[in-house]
Amino acid sequence: MSFRNGLDSLLRPEDSVLVLIDHQPFQLANLHSHTAHEVVNNAAALTKTAKAFRVPTIITSVIADRGGLVFSQITDVFPHQEVIDRTTLNTWEDRNVVDVVKATGRKQLIIAGLYTEICVAMPVIHALGEGWDVTVVADACGGVTVEAHERAIQRMLAAGANVMTWLAVASEWQRDHARTEHILEFVDVLKEHEPGSGIAFLWEQQLLNTPVETLQSSGF
Repeated sequence: MSFRNGLDSLLRPEDSVLVLIDHQPFQLANLHSHTAHEVVNNAAALTKTAKAFRVPTIITSVIADRGGLVFSQITDVFPHQEVIDRTTLNTWEDRNVVDVVKATGRKQLIIAGLYTEICVAMPVIHALGEGWDVTVVADACGGVTVEAHERAIQRMLAAGANVMTWLAVASEWQRDHARTEHILEFVDVLKEHEPGSGIAFLWEQQLLNTPVETLQSSGF
């Protein structure tokens, strides 16, 4: 087994492509590994972060006329983008999705979806077998049970996948605090979806912009 390490193994926005799979009402109805709030919040945060860092994002559903439309918290981020609807459980067997991904020219494939053990695991393992560098965003996924989610993560790790959280992906794309071209959009995502970090950043900016004499008179 080869290990994922070294600088080239870190995610880069210019080499990344995001595929979001089946964030739909039918799947949400039987989600038990996470709360609905967690998955919707994290998937929306991941989508907005991809937009902020100009990462191509493919949104796909399965039999939407029965399973429901992809959550508006995701589709509203890319309002003019068509959702690719499939019949296959394995997204990587849908030629339309694969062709769009390949057309981006990106090699770092990032995947999140419902359910982890089915519609995430299958394309991840399939794409890994074709030599793709695949990252699973675990907290923007979810399974029918905690065990189902965890076993799927173990299975994908064993197959060679990289597993992260949405905030870790965002931080890896940012990488350097001196990079300012995406920071304002990134902070907007933090404020809405990871308020502990987002509000702390705003507090830091407040303190940096507070005159020294004001701080001293306040007892700091």
